[in-house]
Amino acid sequence: MKAFSALVALATFAAKVSAHYVFPQFIVGGVDSSDWEYNRQTNNYLSNNPVTDVTTEDIRCYTSTQSGTAGATASVAAGSTVGFISGPTDMYHPGVVNVYMAQAPSGTDVADWDGSGDVWFRIFQIPPVLDGGSTITFPSEGMTIVNFEIPSETPSGQYLIRIEQIALHVASTYGGAQFYIACAQVEVTNGGSGTPGPLVAFPGEYTGYASRLV
Repeated sequence: MKAFSALVALATFAAKVSAHYVFPQFIVGGVDSSDWEYNRQTNNYLSNNPVTDVTTEDIRCYTSTQSGTAGATASVAAGSTVGFISGPTDMYHPGVVNVYMAQAPSGTDVADWDGSGDVWFRIFQIPPVLDGGSTITFPSEGMTIVNFEIPSETPSGQYLIRIEQIALHVASTYGGAQFYIACAQVEVTNGGSGTPGPLVAFPGEYTGYASRLV
């Protein structure tokens, strides 16, 4: 019986490790979307494999072999809470979560926009927790749902919202960090008059070295 239990545990672990994860669902108004309804379908929607080359355009929305657009654009109010859901597993790797937004240019439908240029600003992060320099923990490890608020001062308009979990379990060498990425298409309503920033570009924000990753 013990041997059988051990085999089951090993098989479960192996399946989990080989599966990795994606972010197919978006949460708006407290309702979970269907897969790829508001999120652009990523290259790894079947393989679940991460991005490891921070110099490629896949570091932006990971859609180079896909249509580059979602099925629909979600309407979200500034100041409201939205979120991403991982699948088919939780975010079982230790790492950092960042959420960025980028506003589509005036007169451009976000469904037709690739998010290029210095247009991205960070609105949320789940950073590592340091214990006086002796230990480090990653609160995002094991999470399935990442909820966050659209800043109330965000101007009305169409945006991409980009989530990334940067898995660091094999990041001791250059190119070892694994990026799990998705971009949702949204229309922000009841917006404010803020000026979001600082603005960064993907690719461009990361060099591949840890000091820039966390």
